[in-house]
Formats: sequence, structure tokens, C-alpha cells
Amino acid sequence: MQFNDLLFPLVFLPLSVLLFRLVPAAFKKPALVLCSCLFIAWGSPQDLLLTLLSVVFNYISARELYALRRQGEEKKAKAVFLSAVIADLLFLGYFKYFNFVTSNLGALFKTALVKNTLAVPMGISFFTFSELSFLFDVYRERVAAPGKPMDFALYVLFFPKFGSGPIMQYKDMEEQLLSRPAPRLKTETGVRVFLAGLFKKVLLANTLGAVFTPISSMDPASMSMVTAWIGALSYAFMLYYDFSGYSDMALGIGKIFGVDLPVNFRYPYLSDSVSDFWRRWHASLGAWFRDYVYIPLGGSRGGDLKTVRNLTVVWLLTGIWHGANWTFLIWGVFHGAVIVLEKFVLKNALPRIPLPLRRAGTFLAVLAGWVFFFSPGVGPAFSYLGRMVSVAHFTDRTAGYYLLTALPLLIVSVIGASPVVRNAAVALKRSHKKWFFVAEAAVFALGLGLSIAGMLSDTYSSFLYAQF
Repeated sequence: MQFNDLLFPLVFLPLSVLLFRLVPAAFKKPALVLCSCLFIAWGSPQDLLLTLLSVVFNYISARELYALRRQGEEKKAKAVFLSAVIADLLFLGYFKYFNFVTSNLGALFKTALVKNTLAVPMGISFFTFSELSFLFDVYRERVAAPGKPMDFALYVLFFPKFGSGPIMQYKDMEEQLLSRPAPRLKTETGVRVFLAGLFKKVLLANTLGAVFTPISSMDPASMSMVTAWIGALSYAFMLYYDFSGYSDMALGIGKIFGVDLPVNFRYPYLSDSVSDFWRRWHASLGAWFRDYVYIPLGGSRGGDLKTVRNLTVVWLLTGIWHGANWTFLIWGVFHGAVIVLEKFVLKNALPRIPLPLRRAGTFLAVLAGWVFFFSPGVGPAFSYLGRMVSVAHFTDRTAGYYLLTALPLLIVSVIGASPVVRNAAVALKRSHKKWFFVAEAAVFALGLGLSIAGMLSDTYSSFLYAQF
């Protein structure tokens, strides 16, 4: 099940909220765990079984690790910690990377190797990273105690964040595992945020997908420069509205149940550097790699060479995390290289460049990276980038058609990816408070009607980050 399946907002979510509010306080957490299990099992009972096995394994490992630390058995504690981390990484690696490794080894040695035929479990990258952060925090004693099994199960399985994050640390969620419904104001805010995310996904991301999909099926060698740019821009904004839409929906649902999830997006396309972009885009993933990879490796404390090494490791892992393809690895290396360039070579020059130019340069760098994201292979990615700078093939009839149909949508996308709409709403609320609520209700009603119509058509519905 996904948030933009018609069944979710019209049936599953209302029934889950009703159950949560009706059961006694002692049963509210089990009720949320039950709802989360149903959410996971809806598409594949196998996903639920594998996830529950992972939850049980990590909770038992954390309890053993905690007990050994309390007893002063540091060597045994370290052995348990490393064994659990390796087991989690092998679990993740088998489902996400086994076929990639065997296919490349098979091509290298010209032989056929066995393949994994099991489907990748829903949300495996996200819930595995949640479990790893829990193990790290227990080992480093950042968590006072592993807590009750129900609390840990809810931390991992909580359905708003299960499929595509945000990735939350246990200590942050533990403080919010409420046994009572959220206050009315938080619930109302949650509904608004959820609907805003739904509109992003259904009305913008899916519509942009209708532009991008036929362009992406074209041979890059046959497309014009204008067509290539329209395709890349459509993908960039489609990915933004798709993932930020999911994140908004997750934040909204979390608020309804009294849990504040971390904000994942802060107008990333207004960033003035690639480093700044990664503080604004999928912020919870960046925070995870900072806290559990970059800082433990030494961060920037060991001199320039070690800092470069640590950044390289982080971005190699970030690329690999996103998928089993050489394109993701190159994408990660590219972002890491640009960040190293900003940090060491351009650190004095960047502040002197006018802000609009810094933002434009950052967006172009990010856009080039997205080409590797959506390309099926390294060769097609470079071919596509080549077409984006091929003035000799500037335009054609196909480009004219896509320019005519996509330009208004891209203009709306640019405006929506900035604070313009939010600032206008705040100003309207201050100056015409009475009429603001009327206008807001009308906008939400219209958006909901259009979204339901879009969900009924069920076109381009899957969340893009679900595959990562």
C-alpha cells in the first residue's frame, strides 16, 4: 500500500486514526504496531515476515549488547555489536546488491552465476538504517536502555515513515511515543500537511511524470538539446515533488498520531552550494551519514587529507545506498567531488559570487547528477548530458511540442519549489484572516477533488524513492 493509493486516505488512514482514538491508553501503541503491520503486509506478506525477523533480531542484539556493556564486558559487547551490524548489512546487501555483484562478476569471468529471485522488501534501506542507528546508539550509550519491545517495534514499523523515511533516531522518537491522541491543533495541522503532500505527489509529480516518461524512453542520440533539457528539468521537479510530497504526507500522519517526524526538505533548489543542497534535500539521510559514518571516521578533525577521505567514503556509501547500479556510484562520487571542491578549492571564492549565480550553478550541478539518477546506464547518461550541450542539435518538432505542453507546468513547479506560495498565504492570513480560511478551504477542497480523480486514473503512481 502507498499513501497515494485511493484506499489509503479514504479507508486505511481514517480507520487507523479511529482505532487509535477508541482503544484504551495501554493499547494505543499495540494498535499502531498492528496498523503498521497491516500497511506493510498489504502488498506482500513476505515483506512483513522479513521485517519482523529483522526487528526481533536487532532488538535481541541490542538487549544483549546493553547487558554486556552494563557488566563491563567490553570485548563481548563489541563482538555482539559488530556481528549485529554485519548481519544487518548482509541482509540489506543480499536483497539490494546481490544480483548487481553476481552479474558484474559473471560478465567479468564470462560465466553465469546464481541470482536472487526474491523481491526487495518494502522500505529495506530505511528500516535497516533505523535499526543500525539504534545499535550504534546503544553501543555508544546514547540511548539509556533499549526500552520495551513494543516501543522498538513501533520505532521501526511506524507506517508513516516506513516506506521512504524520514530516517529517525530512536532517542528522538522514544520521547514522543505517546499513549494519548495528539492535541486537536496538531491533528488539524497534520491533516493540512498530509493533504499538501498528496497534492504535490498526485497533481505535480505525476503530471511531470507524464512529460518525463516518453522523453526518457527516447534514444538520447536522437533528441534535440531542448528536448533533453525539458526531460532533465521535468525529472528534477518530478523527483522533488514526489519525494517531498511523500515526506510531507509522512509528517502530517505523524502529527495526527502525536509524533513529530524530522523535516526532510527545506527548499533544496534554492541552495547556494551542493553542500547546502544536502542540508536541505533528504536531510535525515545526510544526518544519518554524518552521525554514523563521517563523525566516527574523524570528520574534519584529522586534517585535510583525512577529511577528503572521510567525505569520499560518505559519498561512495550514499551513492551505493541509493541503488545497485554504476550510475548511482558515479552520482555519489560526483557529489562528493563537488563538495570537496567547494570545501577546499572554492571556499574563499564562493562567498564573493553573487547569490543568484551560486544558486544557478548549484542547480546545474544537481541537475547533471539527476541525469545519472534516471539513466539506465553510464553510457546513456553521458550521451544524455552530451545532448544537453549539443548546440548543433538545438531544437526540432518534438522539442516544440514538449516545450508548448511542459513550459506552463515547469513554471508552476519552479514557483512551488520556492517560498512564494507560503509567504503569500502568510501575508493573506495576516491581512484578511476571515477570507483566508474560506480561500484555504476552497483550495483544499479543489485539490482533494482533483487528487481523487488523479488517483482513480492510477497513472505514474509509485513513489520514486520507494525503489531506493
